[in-house]
Amino acid sequence: DARKNKNSAQDAIPQLMIMEDKPQPRPTFLLERGSYQDRGEIVDTATPLFLGGVPIKGGSNRVDLADWMLAEEHPLTARVEADRIWRAVFGMGLVRTPENFGSQGRPPTHPGLLDFLSTELRSSGWDRKALLKRLALSATFRQSSATTSENWAADPENTLWARGPSFSLPAEMLRDNALHASGLLVPKVGGPSVRPYQPPGLWSDKGSAKYSPSKGEGLYRRSLYTYWKRTSPPPSMVILDSAKRDVCVARRQSTNTPLQALVLWNDPQFGEAARVLAAALCREEFPLEEAFLRLAGRLPREGEALALDQLFKTERTAFQEDLSRAAALLSIGEAPVPEDLPVADHAAWSLVCSALMASDPVTVLR
Repeated sequence: DARKNKNSAQDAIPQLMIMEDKPQPRPTFLLERGSYQDRGEIVDTATPLFLGGVPIKGGSNRVDLADWMLAEEHPLTARVEADRIWRAVFGMGLVRTPENFGSQGRPPTHPGLLDFLSTELRSSGWDRKALLKRLALSATFRQSSATTSENWAADPENTLWARGPSFSLPAEMLRDNALHASGLLVPKVGGPSVRPYQPPGLWSDKGSAKYSPSKGEGLYRRSLYTYWKRTSPPPSMVILDSAKRDVCVARRQSTNTPLQALVLWNDPQFGEAARVLAAALCREEFPLEEAFLRLAGRLPREGEALALDQLFKTERTAFQEDLSRAAALLSIGEAPVPEDLPVADHAAWSLVCSALMASDPVTVLR
């Protein structure tokens, strides 16, 4: 009993692994031809002179390395981060090879601009939100992505940035945009990871752990807070080209496959967001315009409005003939279903919202 009480008391004390440098670090040798058995002269820690090498002080530990990475004499850190933020806004970076900023990579399309942005980022105290706002309000970002055949032939990669960005939104933005448009997104910052909807049986082949979805607001936190098991990542995120996180990825691939449309149509997260948004549209005077404004940030064009209006009328007629099918559609997710709305209208608008969530105006930034 005494041993059990002692162990219980020790287990209740929070512990943190602290790493420290050895007083006398082991010697490091230059290996001749890379052979561990053929040692050459002893080498010391230092920083590359061509990247603003600064004198090592205090014993060359990890703190010195961190100080050097953020030092004014070291330009690479700020340039990489500024280019990363540019890529998040425009879909492509000023450097087209983010995985290689060295001699084997491509030079920046506008080196002076990259230097200016990196300097601004550093002088602002590494304020990433300020740089994001600056790029989003720039004339370059606010350009139309449409172009002429002559301009396309002369600059197919848009290295001159003469037209606006056009790229598929990443998985996290697609999910968060759907939740935000429906009003389900929980904007709270910080806190533990959450477990949104996932297919039944997830993790079952990876051990004894069982995936149990969260309840309440845990289903609607931003994708940043989704619990991630590297051996069994969220399938919907992977299908939408999210990185698996088992290896470092500097640039995600971007594809357009039928599986992605199936996720946007059938995933409970998107289905629930569509029906909750549809419930709000049923109370609007101009529901289709409101749906476009919430999801795409613009009003529908004539052809888009005609197609979606026809879809609504067709599905409403079908649901009126089979109300059980409408009730099954409206039962997706845990969010409550308003009882004062016409079931057929609510279900029909849910399908319209689902179709819109999987369309180019919503999934592609242009």
